[in-house]
Amino acid sequence: MAVDHYENFPVASLLLPRRLRGPVTDIYRYARAADDIADEGDASDAQRLAGLAAFRAELHRIGAEPGSAPDAAPELAHIFAPLARTIARHQLPITPFYDLLSAFEQDVTVKRYDDYAALLDYCTRSANPVGRLMLHLYDAATPDNLAESDAICTGLQLVNFWQDVRVDWRKQRIYLPRADMQRHGVTEDDLAACRLTPQWRALMACQVERARALLHSGAPLARRLPGRIGLELRMVVQGGLRILERIEHNGYDVFLNRPELRARDWPIILWRAI
Repeated sequence: MAVDHYENFPVASLLLPRRLRGPVTDIYRYARAADDIADEGDASDAQRLAGLAAFRAELHRIGAEPGSAPDAAPELAHIFAPLARTIARHQLPITPFYDLLSAFEQDVTVKRYDDYAALLDYCTRSANPVGRLMLHLYDAATPDNLAESDAICTGLQLVNFWQDVRVDWRKQRIYLPRADMQRHGVTEDDLAACRLTPQWRALMACQVERARALLHSGAPLARRLPGRIGLELRMVVQGGLRILERIEHNGYDVFLNRPELRARDWPIILWRAI
């Protein structure tokens, strides 16, 4: 599958064992397509929710015949036929796929978050399911591994939020918790005007540290998993930390200096991962 979106972090990279590149791509295709329904184009909210409801119906179809690959609706077969085979072959839990859908539906209906707890609740469904599915593919879904995977995935989700403040604003979304904005004296007008005030920098410094702390707290998982998956995960963690460094280096200007990983960053990330 061609990855035609900018992704900060590797998708089905060559570090993955060959036997898992197909399953990971099937999972990515599902998540990417559902996320695009919620985010891309000029569809109405009702149309977006209807599109996601069709995905939910296909999950119901798979769940009703566990261990098999039931026929999908023709227009969705290219997504759900391979996904059903992957779920059956690897005995993947279906709950994470529902959790992702729930998060995408929330993206359509919820545009603001009152506090950090509400944002974390969203991340448990928008990010953590992917890490949990990966652990199931590797037969490594122990309680400790799942907890550290959740920390990494939530940390990466926060990294994406903080680098995409301006992008999300254009979609009328703000992931910065209202309580934090109020505490630091930052308003929505400041976001609209791209004001790089001391208050804004203090707010973003707080958010960057939260994301960094989560990535560090989950990092032992990347050292514990063996072989290429361990290296892959260490690179993903280091990629997230590198983005946070970029945000800080740019004085927390994510309005006109959106940080992206470029070719020159990858040798640094690989060195740190090793």
